[in-house]
Amino acid sequence: MALDSLTDKTVDGESAESNVTSPATAGNEVIDLLGRPLRDLRISVTDRCNFRCPYCMPRERFGEDHTFLPRRAFLTFDEIEKVVRACMELGLEKVRITGGEPLLRPGLDDLMGRLSNLGLDLALTTNGSLLRRNAQALAAAGLTRVTVSLDALDDDVHRLMTDSDVPVADILDGIDAALEAGLEPVKVNCVIRRGINEDQAAKLVRHFQGSGVVIRFIEYMDVGRTNGWIRGEVIPSADLLSHLREEFDLVALEAERPSDVAVRLVHSDGSGEIGLISSVSEPFCGECVRARISADGHLFTCLFASGGHDLRALIHSDENDGNGEGLSAAIAAIWSRRSDRYSELRSAETSALPRIEMSYIGG
Repeated sequence: MALDSLTDKTVDGESAESNVTSPATAGNEVIDLLGRPLRDLRISVTDRCNFRCPYCMPRERFGEDHTFLPRRAFLTFDEIEKVVRACMELGLEKVRITGGEPLLRPGLDDLMGRLSNLGLDLALTTNGSLLRRNAQALAAAGLTRVTVSLDALDDDVHRLMTDSDVPVADILDGIDAALEAGLEPVKVNCVIRRGINEDQAAKLVRHFQGSGVVIRFIEYMDVGRTNGWIRGEVIPSADLLSHLREEFDLVALEAERPSDVAVRLVHSDGSGEIGLISSVSEPFCGECVRARISADGHLFTCLFASGGHDLRALIHSDENDGNGEGLSAAIAAIWSRRSDRYSELRSAETSALPRIEMSYIGG
């Protein structure tokens, strides 16, 4: 894969209970209108977070008076397992647990234990602030790897990027805890925003070089409708790479799968790996195989969706007969009508459309 790969895209909301027949399939796989299979499911377990990153949950929109989902609206772990099993019938291979901040959901090791028994690639994305106290239990329950969001090494810049008082030392300690628990490879995701934290990129590469931690840089995206995104704050990955190559000798790797979102590079001396996720400058909708489930059970076929499909009634419907066939059929029907290409089509017209907040459906 060249430097031209990387995120997900858009959808119109409709009921999951309509048009649940005749999905396009290849074998047991379900295929969307652009020939993309369903391989990867991102599951949000909470819409709450202890950070207020301006690019995701700006405090002026998600302040003390914001109404979050009532906890009774969250899918139970039984319900989540049913959805995962239904998607496995359609070709699912990977599950990633997200939020909000997923480690705010009590008993998450119970969910990991359930899902790890299904033989899927199981991962977690977290801001790392609660990882030290949870890493060992999650690993023991069957979690295999973790991705930590960290946008700066300097505390003052980290405070700007997260709008929180959690020190960087706590995040680094959480990363150490993940390594100690064997949750490898540990990946660190860094959103780069022009004028705020671009000077942190080389510092992060330098810090994690030789540690076994993979650092990945993500272009600032127009997720949701509240982060005040402007294209001028995006630093294209190609520009960032040119900057990093002034200090580091980086060699590109071949992609392992067409659906990989990151262009991978390694230090020529073998001391580490970095990734570049170019979802604005070089979108990769054509290979997107990801669906998302919100904490309250809505299915979204794109990170930039304007609406989702409520699966909750179907999870409990009599047509499932306890074997998940009705739920699988509904998900297959939704996926088979998918034609999302938001990032490839990004324009003033598409950018004006309503979009679900990332904190609601996970990144």
